[in-house]
Amino acid sequence: MSLDNVKHIVLVLSGKGGVGKSSITTQLALSLSLAGHSVGILDIDLTGPSIPRLLGLESAKITQAPGGWLPCEVHSSQTLPPIATPILSQVQNGASGSAPSTNEAKLNGHGPPPPPPPPNAGVQTEESNMIGSLHAISLALLLPSRSSAIVWRGPKKTAMVRQFLTDVLWPPTDYLLIDTPPGTSDEHISLAETLQSKSLPGQLAGAVIVTTPQAVAISDVRKEVNFCRKVGVEVLGVVENMSGYVCECCGERANLFGKGGGEVMAGSFEVPFLGGVPVDRQWGVLVEEGRRPGYGVVENSEEGQEEGEEEKEGEGEGEEGRAKSGALEIDKDSREEGLLVDRYRSCSLCGVFEGITKQLIDIVRGRSNGAV
Repeated sequence: MSLDNVKHIVLVLSGKGGVGKSSITTQLALSLSLAGHSVGILDIDLTGPSIPRLLGLESAKITQAPGGWLPCEVHSSQTLPPIATPILSQVQNGASGSAPSTNEAKLNGHGPPPPPPPPNAGVQTEESNMIGSLHAISLALLLPSRSSAIVWRGPKKTAMVRQFLTDVLWPPTDYLLIDTPPGTSDEHISLAETLQSKSLPGQLAGAVIVTTPQAVAISDVRKEVNFCRKVGVEVLGVVENMSGYVCECCGERANLFGKGGGEVMAGSFEVPFLGGVPVDRQWGVLVEEGRRPGYGVVENSEEGQEEGEEEKEGEGEGEEGRAKSGALEIDKDSREEGLLVDRYRSCSLCGVFEGITKQLIDIVRGRSNGAV
């Protein structure tokens, strides 16, 4: 089986769509790689694959090799140079138990926000570190274009999931993260059955459950926890995504979707709560525009409004307008050179996921050692 080179398999599940499973999967992978582990991502969200877009692999194609498919390389194992990192990016997960810093207090809604730092102030230099490799595979990398629709019935979806599990030739991989569609449908049943029958003893570590704080999301995610128990998949922990938003201008926290629902649910099922992930606009800047996150600088909204008016004018001017509109789209899609994982170190969520990843690694190691 192609999973022979994989040490630990972790499923990322949710009973609710739109909670950010692919975003959580991507950041777990980047954080594990920064911790020095080799990582793979298998995207089995067949009808709505997002992983290639988040990893900047939309133009990549899967390579056929004797015996199966080769996953696409996002980055190899290497040493990253040190970077000057804003203090905000060092926000730690609240579960760490350490005294909160000023910026951590901001994320927790306590204390006044610090003023924007002057140039070269409030910055610390990270040491260079050795990162693990990252590979990924998705059905989107087999399609002729991004807009190609998948119109498959259950049996074909089941066959595709099994083929991904048996025909992908993974390199030596410490953690394989499997990004799943929402719900408990054919893909999930096929995934659980195939892994339990084909994987090595102890290879399937378990599942990370993703939710948002709202009651409507929690009610659906509870079904996913029950699904895991019925099929014999261990729940490694719960992550509450979209857990508040911190304004870049004033530092005030707003709980847009409520607060604490994921932690309460984890407690009711007696499973670990790995942490809450706030909304960070700079994460969108990183994955959508390919730019390194920056804090303390507010973009000019008037400039964006003028660009929107220019684009609207261009739409009504025939070929010339379409060319102008296309030029704007190209400018917005321009990406910085360098590795995604390197730019991710400047994102505030990197510090949040450092704490989540540490807990996850400890839980997986405890299970591997026979701890309860």
